[in-house]
Amino acid sequence: MKGVKKPDLPQKICAACGRPFTWRKKWEKSWDEVKYCSERCKRSKTA
Repeated sequence: MKGVKKPDLPQKICAACGRPFTWRKKWEKSWDEVKYCSERCKRSKTA
């Protein structure tokens, strides 16, 4: 993803809060498994 501008990064919808979130470097190797936008949403898991 090097050299990609922010508006061009992939997005997903959070399974807990329903808001869109953008790809982050720390999710580079596990982007397919990421479901939640934050640890807070991951802990609440209210879909």
